[in-house]
Amino acid sequence: MLVEMVIDGVDVPEDGSAGDLAADLLVRVAQHDERAFAELYDMLSPRVFALILRVLVNRSQSEEVLQEVFLEIWQSAQRFAPNRGQGRSWVLTIAHRRAVDRVRSSQASEDRDNRIGMRDLEAGFDVVAETVEARMDGERVVSALGSLPEGQREALMLAYYGGYSQSEISALVGAPLGTIKTRMRDGLSRLRTELGVIA
Repeated sequence: MLVEMVIDGVDVPEDGSAGDLAADLLVRVAQHDERAFAELYDMLSPRVFALILRVLVNRSQSEEVLQEVFLEIWQSAQRFAPNRGQGRSWVLTIAHRRAVDRVRSSQASEDRDNRIGMRDLEAGFDVVAETVEARMDGERVVSALGSLPEGQREALMLAYYGGYSQSEISALVGAPLGTIKTRMRDGLSRLRTELGVIA
């Protein structure tokens, strides 16, 4: 008979007949029975992973937490008391707790990074100076482009501002591919000279 187990609002399908088997396996795992642990893993890892993934959403983090859950089960199976509940419930509770801990840890880390980032941004970044410098650099580039012959300027503008490949530029302007390559190479060389860039 298939029943639904709910842990903090997350429905986890549970096969009632397998619940006792999980408890039996946990008792054997508590005695460091590796075969029982492998059986328990094979039986419960898909459901445990599904629960963790629903909490974390991130697949790689969920895989890490799955490993942590089964490591904890191996290390602490002797704390499972068969007379106080089902083995599957005990395992899923550990999984849910670990997943929630990971969410809290990730959130705390992100909050800390944001606080540090904001502090560094406030202390060391002058928006006005950066904007003025970028505008001046842009004006220098526009002026340098204006000094190029039309063919070179057109090829460079289509490549860098239009995002076209050399083959596409060749088709657009009706010039051979070799000519486009030469125009771009010569144009870039002249731009470096105009802007004082050392190649």
